[in-house]
Amino acid sequence: MISRLKNILPFLGIYFLVCGISFVGFSWAMSKERKIISPVEEPQEVPAGGLAMLFSGPKDQECPINGEMFTKEQATIWEKNRPLLVMIENHKDSRPQSGLSRADVVYEAIAEGGITRLMGVYYCRAAAPVERKYDVGPVRSARTYFLDWASEYSQYPLYNHVGGANCSPVSPGGPCTTDTRVRALEQIEQYGWLDPNHHSDMNQFALDYKYCRREPERTGETKATEHTVYCDTSSLWRLAEERNLAGWDKDFFKPWQFKDDLAKTERGTVDNISFDFWQGYKDYSVIWKYNLETNSYLRENGGESHFDFLTQKQIEAKVIVIQFTKETGPVDSHKHMLYGTVGSGKALIFQDGKVISGIWEKASRTKRTVFKDAQGREVKFNRGQIWIEVLPLGNKVDYES
Repeated sequence: MISRLKNILPFLGIYFLVCGISFVGFSWAMSKERKIISPVEEPQEVPAGGLAMLFSGPKDQECPINGEMFTKEQATIWEKNRPLLVMIENHKDSRPQSGLSRADVVYEAIAEGGITRLMGVYYCRAAAPVERKYDVGPVRSARTYFLDWASEYSQYPLYNHVGGANCSPVSPGGPCTTDTRVRALEQIEQYGWLDPNHHSDMNQFALDYKYCRREPERTGETKATEHTVYCDTSSLWRLAEERNLAGWDKDFFKPWQFKDDLAKTERGTVDNISFDFWQGYKDYSVIWKYNLETNSYLRENGGESHFDFLTQKQIEAKVIVIQFTKETGPVDSHKHMLYGTVGSGKALIFQDGKVISGIWEKASRTKRTVFKDAQGREVKFNRGQIWIEVLPLGNKVDYES
């Protein structure tokens, strides 16, 4: 028996050596792979008491983007970053989205064909980690007018998207058929967001799975490929730091003015703010329902309550702004649209259960859009999440009072 063991031992040694080399080689190859679709989930570090236990102390730090109050610990986190602008789709098949409740401001406008698209501004609310990575999405492509709003936050904003409108032919090898005014990818380069010295553009096509990945079954049902990209805000901010884009030059940014909520007895009763972006496209109809107790507005989209997949709670905002702009298009065979962002126009501001009829003004692409009342005074917004709803001129907005 012992003799037979002695004969086998050399072969066992060779076997384990080969296995070890194979394992090391496989591990190295996997570390080099940049196209993994769904790697194993890596949970975030969250205290036993939940996310609410991460921060304590008085909420005496004002968010410069939406005026919401946070603790000093939270401010210490966000001050290391600059705002992250993420393109989030709103196709009816993409819902429920992840991460909308963590945005400080959300912009909504038509992308094409009556379908709206969203851009979330992430800074203060996203300072705390989340229990699940890849916390925002589905992320979708860039549009030129969203670039104009992103330009208000930084000369080199962190702009996260999946491709975008560019000089593309109808058929392979054919001539460019995209209107020059809507070529968002070319404009991103023109604005300097791809410059090696301050490369702030975060196109998913240029990133590996550490930053964005596809999750076709995230919501429990299999989604079409175009509705499956989710990105990780913490990783994107780490990437920005690697690119020497940590911190934020606030001298460039003009904050809005903010105020505290009115007392309950002083609040109005303006309710059920409803509108369509395009007539007949009911999947994108919006209703904001006012809650007197919380002094906030609950969102319905396409006739259903609009939930955040991560929180499983209905989306809730403190301020709803309707910005009426000139609509042009479709301007090419790809059905691209244009919306006026520079100049001035009418606006409706809903907060405290009341409505303010006023105007919006934006002097240039990089200047801040300012909202004023009928007397020309800048409107002070309530503190909390703000939604900017961009509607074509002449669209009807209904509300009850």
